[in-house]
Amino acid sequence: MTTVYTEESRALGVYARRGVTLVRGENAFVWDDRGNRYIDCVAGHGSANIGHANPRVAAAVATQALRFTACSNVFFNDARSAYLDLLLSVAPAPLERAFLCNSGAEAVEAAIKFARHTTGRVEVVSTYRAFHGRTLGALSTTHNPAYRENVGPLPSGVTFIPYNEPAALTAAVTDATAAVILEVVQGEGGVHPGTREFFAAVGRACREHGALLIVDEVQTGFGRTGRMFAFEHAGLEPDLVCLAKSMAGGLPMGAVVCSARIVATPGMHGTTFGGNPVCCAAAQATLEFILETGLVDAAAEKGEYLGGRLAAIASPRIREVRRLGLMVGIDLREKARPSIERLQNAGVLAMPAGPTVVRLLPPLTIGYAELDRVAAALEQVLTT
Repeated sequence: MTTVYTEESRALGVYARRGVTLVRGENAFVWDDRGNRYIDCVAGHGSANIGHANPRVAAAVATQALRFTACSNVFFNDARSAYLDLLLSVAPAPLERAFLCNSGAEAVEAAIKFARHTTGRVEVVSTYRAFHGRTLGALSTTHNPAYRENVGPLPSGVTFIPYNEPAALTAAVTDATAAVILEVVQGEGGVHPGTREFFAAVGRACREHGALLIVDEVQTGFGRTGRMFAFEHAGLEPDLVCLAKSMAGGLPMGAVVCSARIVATPGMHGTTFGGNPVCCAAAQATLEFILETGLVDAAAEKGEYLGGRLAAIASPRIREVRRLGLMVGIDLREKARPSIERLQNAGVLAMPAGPTVVRLLPPLTIGYAELDRVAAALEQVLTT
């Protein structure tokens, strides 16, 4: 019985599997159980910003696992405190406190609760094409019907508006709005960056009506877009920032980083595993690695380089290439799935972002030679 067959027969069938069993990774490469090597532009859906099997993180995890693995949040912990200090040192003002959890969906759930608790209001404004998670509260702010089918009723009070339409945003935010939640780049929705005009309207509306601003940085945080946080491109001053994915070098961890406006009282929220000492040690090592290696600037430079290579591909099948840093969407005039399958056969792993978009989220540590190989594989797939 192979690994693939065992997992396929034993795991609940909520994933559309790709027919490959990955068993090992190193930086931007992964290997399957047959010894085939791939350049990984899926990277755990953007969780491997610092590459696979990063030695710095592995050492931190091993050391902490031998020291202390579980600590209730009713006690202080040195690993948790050290990571909070480092995380908040890179968070722009007015962000000054954080709630640690286990995933992006949990971070969004917590942010919505904190916003409603702080303002005493219920209404939330979200956007079409947004993806904020699959748990019921997060799903209430995710419009895609494919995720919402047969699981309702969802929590009420959410209004959806078109992304990048300032007038619609201005009309939707009222004195009853607890929060606006948005992504600076809509990832799952097709890699659509927001405009300056849209973000300016968001800031004005929130200030005018006393609404809080939640920015979902689950996929864009920690250097992915060429800034530590994507909202730094946009001139936004969020009250709550949702983080996860690449936060702990591939281990499950999330956070909500908050401004002083956020009111939290004992018992109104909590988590058993959030701020786990091993995950905090991994996150500490991850962020130190990002800072010490200049990985944020490298992501911006490599994104420019890859963007140039992709722009040179002369294919009528490409409608548009959208990009911010090393977050890349290649919008096709056809379904993306066949091209993704051909890329996999050519040794490059990519993923969709909607029906027509090929999405690339390589580790920020990827080399230029590997970027050339990714571009060459895309050119071959899209021109033949």
